[in-house]
Amino acid sequence: MPVLPLYSSRKVSISRHVAAQERSRTRILRAMSAENVNGDRILLEGMVFHGHHGTLPAERELGQPFIVDVELRLDLRPAGTSDDLEKTVDYSEVHRRAREIVEGDPVNLTETIAERIATEVLEEHPPVRSARVRVAKPHVRLDDTVLTGSAVEIVRHRDPA
Repeated sequence: MPVLPLYSSRKVSISRHVAAQERSRTRILRAMSAENVNGDRILLEGMVFHGHHGTLPAERELGQPFIVDVELRLDLRPAGTSDDLEKTVDYSEVHRRAREIVEGDPVNLTETIAERIATEVLEEHPPVRSARVRVAKPHVRLDDTVLTGSAVEIVRHRDPA
């Protein structure tokens, strides 16, 4: 039986991890869609930023990619019937804030990143009733194992006035 060079098997291994992560992400997004059949949503999917978050020194020093998905629930009818950007949420603003948070000051926990993004969205965009934020770290090493990735997902609702 021929022995493949290490780099060849590593490429196959990474490809499998990427494919598995994409399948997982697709299942989660389908579940999110099924959960809100009658609600309007804005989805920002697969935003990739480089951050220096984590509890390990290497995570802080080298940094790593973070993949962010944001789902905003709000009534899109006013924007849809008027074609007026002022009556919806400007995606570029949500993207900009998510980037600033992920690429900003380091924190220990992925949960903190997700919480900050959700809080900012709800504070800066009054029409948004709730925000679902998923923050993933691909290729997470735990001891001698490399996971496809790890992720946290939170849902925050606007407090009733």
